[in-house]
Amino acid sequence: MRIIVGITGASGSIYGYTLIRALHQMGIETHLIATEMGVKVMQFECGVKIKDLKEFAIVHNNQNLFASVASGSFKTDGMVIVPCSMNSLGAIANGVGDNLLSRAASVVMKERRNFVIVPREAPFNLIHLKNMTTLAESGVSILPASPGFYHQPTEIWELVNFMVARILDELGIEHELMERWGEKQ
Repeated sequence: MRIIVGITGASGSIYGYTLIRALHQMGIETHLIATEMGVKVMQFECGVKIKDLKEFAIVHNNQNLFASVASGSFKTDGMVIVPCSMNSLGAIANGVGDNLLSRAASVVMKERRNFVIVPREAPFNLIHLKNMTTLAESGVSILPASPGFYHQPTEIWELVNFMVARILDELGIEHELMERWGEKQ
């Protein structure tokens, strides 16, 4: 299995970081694309540098449109952008492919592969909602970073794992990151 993970400059880098580590632990080949602001926000919020993720993922330069993930002939099982800024979401919804992240997103959409976008913004304005609608109508799963609380979390990692579990569910990847409602693990 092969998954592309995008990290943008929206707050919530911990979700992307945790997803990359989870995919690595499951033995899933992971390709990472981070925007310039995604790199900065991850360093600020998590104290993690993108180069530190090279042990968990194949890291691509966002300006390298010759990267493997820029081509539909490079088979992947899907893509997740987590967190996804409204800037990146808008570019993708409007077909702008001027960097590797938006180009890879375009490829995943045209090839009709699993694609999950995790927007991290509040509140949404009408333009955000229209862009999300455009993507949803194109088959993209919009999964806002809105963790549930029915599992009665007491620590932040439980909220993060909840969201990562939902992302993995959308990709059809089995996991044991959270107890499902009505099931005891």
